[in-house]
Amino acid sequence: MTADLIPFFVIVPLLAAGVLVLAGNSQRIGKAGLLAVLGADVVWAVWLLATLLDGDTVLAHRIGLWPTGVAIPFAADLFTALMLTVTGFVTLVTCWFGVVSGQAEKRYFGPLVLVLTAGCNGALLTADLFNLFVFVEVMLLPSYALIILAHRGRGRLMQVTSSRIYVSVNLLASTIFLAGVGLVYGTAGTVNVGELAGRAAESTAVAVSVAVVLSALAVKAAVVPVHGWLARTYPFMSPTVTALFSGLHTKVAVYAIYRIYAVIFDGMAQYLWIGVVVFSASMVIGVLGAVGERDARAILAYSTVSQIGYILLGVALFGVVGLTAGIFYLLHHTVVKVSLFLSTGAVELAYGRHPLGEVTGLLRREPLTAVVFFVAALSLTGIPPFSGFVAKLALILAALEEQQLAAALVAVGVSLFTLLYSLKIWGRMFLGRPEDSSSEVVAAVGTKERRISVALIAPALVLAVITLAFGVGGELLLGVSATAADGLVDTSAFVAAVISS
Repeated sequence: MTADLIPFFVIVPLLAAGVLVLAGNSQRIGKAGLLAVLGADVVWAVWLLATLLDGDTVLAHRIGLWPTGVAIPFAADLFTALMLTVTGFVTLVTCWFGVVSGQAEKRYFGPLVLVLTAGCNGALLTADLFNLFVFVEVMLLPSYALIILAHRGRGRLMQVTSSRIYVSVNLLASTIFLAGVGLVYGTAGTVNVGELAGRAAESTAVAVSVAVVLSALAVKAAVVPVHGWLARTYPFMSPTVTALFSGLHTKVAVYAIYRIYAVIFDGMAQYLWIGVVVFSASMVIGVLGAVGERDARAILAYSTVSQIGYILLGVALFGVVGLTAGIFYLLHHTVVKVSLFLSTGAVELAYGRHPLGEVTGLLRREPLTAVVFFVAALSLTGIPPFSGFVAKLALILAALEEQQLAAALVAVGVSLFTLLYSLKIWGRMFLGRPEDSSSEVVAAVGTKERRISVALIAPALVLAVITLAFGVGGELLLGVSATAADGLVDTSAFVAAVISS
């Protein structure tokens, strides 16, 4: 692949979204077009990944070949390609679930998802802070519509409340983000990431300005103490939208934090202790919140807060080992959490929304769904041979190498609580007898009737198989992650490509 082809990651989904709108009310065209474009996006990303696999190649392009400062600069290295591939694939799988479940039959579902995809791809590719803000907003605008389009909640009040919280918090974070970008331009005279390389280490004013941008990204990533919005919104969206947002929104923010700290701060050791404290706190508070919940998706939402702490700890352990562990963890968690949201979403669609303990015995009634959830839950916990074990072991070893013993102990302790809430869902939803379900559920579905089709659970199954492959083939993916980490420790190739494009 050549640099001139990079913009098609944004152009094609946007054009396809317009075509699907013009296609009218044809559900067949809408669903087929959505899956076809997302499939092409994954193939495109894999091609880019193959091109950049050596770790030395960086592709950069200025849209329209306008001069620097005017054109939108795009740049892709191995880390970018990995993220484009994984986010593209989980988007495809999630929309497959939406098509099977019928949630993708809404008139504008396909176009909105494609605009969201274009925004996600643009945010991952851009090498300019202002355009990062723009592409994040391109992601958010269709997201607001998707929340309204496919809402599922506990009554009208929580639907309205969760939507209001999601929109309000993201608008506030976007305002902080834009203010930070303005401060960066005022102090550094540029918002081009390549031109900002190392500037935070040279100027306290630039460092403070970029810290404002990082704070806004921390809100969007649901880092403690600005995490509450995620736990109060994700459980009340439709299963498809929850899984989609889990795979894209927080992950783009995490990616941006990695990139900005590596390039603009040049991995400064001076501020890393802040990250160790904040991200360790995210791990602890998130897991405690998960243990205290009584709803499967609420537990998984709080779990996301905890796991984001694990991922971002890789930045705080800055160096090849820490960044390798963080990148691997980011890829692992994107796949595993979407699988968990899809499997529990399948149960919700088939049996209704109930607190844990009211729908029981699914191991007997829905054995395939039970196995899929169990595999993903074991991986999330960090049990071998799944990818979670490789990710957590690599992160703990990195913490020990950087002499962050407290962070390593927190990571181990939080894993035990992760096992606890995973067993909580397993025991109250999948174990027991079908007859132990609430009388309303038994009356509605019978005690032995199977309600979840193979087609409905297949998307979660595919992702569960991938997490096993990531674990068994952990050495290969760790090697690729290490190569990507090299590009964050030594950003000279990335910076040179951006400036010379």
